Amino acid sequence: MFALIDGNSFYASCERVFRPELEQRPVVILSNNDGCIVTLTKEAKALGLKRGTPLFQVKDVIDKYQVAVFSSNYELYGDMSARMMATIASLVPSIETYSIDECFADLAGLDHLTVLGQSIRERVRMWVGIPTCVGIAPSKTLAKYCNHLAKKIPPLHGVLNWDDLSEPRRRKALMFGAVGDIWGIGPRLAKRLSQLGIVSAWDLSQTPKAFLREYFPVTVSQTAAELRGEAVLDFVPVAERRQRLVRSRSFSADVKDFDALAAAITCHVEEAARVLRQERLAARRIGVFVLSNRFRDNTEQYSGFDERDFGVYVSDTPGLMHEAMAILRQIYRPGIAYKKAGVLLQDIIDKRDAQWDLFAFEREGNDRLSRVMDTINARYGKGALSYATAFSQATDWKMKRQYKSPSYTTRFSDLLRVG
Repeated sequence: MFALIDGNSFYASCERVFRPELEQRPVVILSNNDGCIVTLTKEAKALGLKRGTPLFQVKDVIDKYQVAVFSSNYELYGDMSARMMATIASLVPSIETYSIDECFADLAGLDHLTVLGQSIRERVRMWVGIPTCVGIAPSKTLAKYCNHLAKKIPPLHGVLNWDDLSEPRRRKALMFGAVGDIWGIGPRLAKRLSQLGIVSAWDLSQTPKAFLREYFPVTVSQTAAELRGEAVLDFVPVAERRQRLVRSRSFSADVKDFDALAAAITCHVEEAARVLRQERLAARRIGVFVLSNRFRDNTEQYSGFDERDFGVYVSDTPGLMHEAMAILRQIYRPGIAYKKAGVLLQDIIDKRDAQWDLFAFEREGNDRLSRVMDTINARYGKGALSYATAFSQATDWKMKRQYKSPSYTTRFSDLLRVG
């Protein structure tokens, strides 16, 4: 048996933990550069607000109903996610983190699963402050579907255990959800399935395997099997080692200045290198890309990309920075209005598996310097120690976060003060 646990309106719930007066008030969280709504509470949905809507289009609704608006606070959400996962892991044999606000739990050998589901909800609420829902079933897809129903049906009190349902109620439950509500069935697949009369989760679960394999990718027949309670998808308690690492971000305004681009690339390299060291990884190839604003038809369009092979596996910031800046100077074209830039690390392996470099004396020093930077930034906050190129006088490259809340849990200066 598996459980799927996720945080309800997770980003908004993180904000409410430190602003309890927002508990019954509509809350929305914005995307990068405060562009579109990415998370909203049920109170905000009741006002007609929808995910993906640009903020400027609903400013009148926001002002009229005093909707609380927040920029994405990734530092806060990441830390709250880690706390939530650790809390869940304290009650189950193992977990598989699926996203920042979701995880699967292996419930093999455990009894009284509905009670356990309620215990998970109560402990996460008490220890972390995040409301959750729990779906329990013999397959991961069905557990996720049960979680979906637990959110939609109030009498379930946030937990649905598939084993608690009789056969007639299981059929009714599967008929309740549209085929597009099923995990792994995107809009295009849902449209094709609907055209063939497969409109509900029940319909998909009853469709013959041979028919699905003939007209759809194999993943669709696997999803149908999972809806019948067959565990097809593996449970992966330890996250697979990443094969590539990308750090990029769109600018708040178009950028033409090389120093501003260099500042952005510097921050991306520093972050990517920190992640490598944190996960004990090393990369052999680095790529840098820059993109113009494709939404401006009256400006010259350009996309630049190049990559380099180190010849050895590295994770130190100076080494990565040297190559990244060399690539940026090569692909930069004056006069272009750039909207996005980023860094791509590839050919990543476990650092312990990397072949030792006989001439790596300089790199050993770079590794020590990088560890010092990590220690200082961990203690005094992200960006406390950085390369000079990150401090460009131009600020258009920086992400716009006008409504950002404090980093309550990751920065001493932002600690919540009481009294």
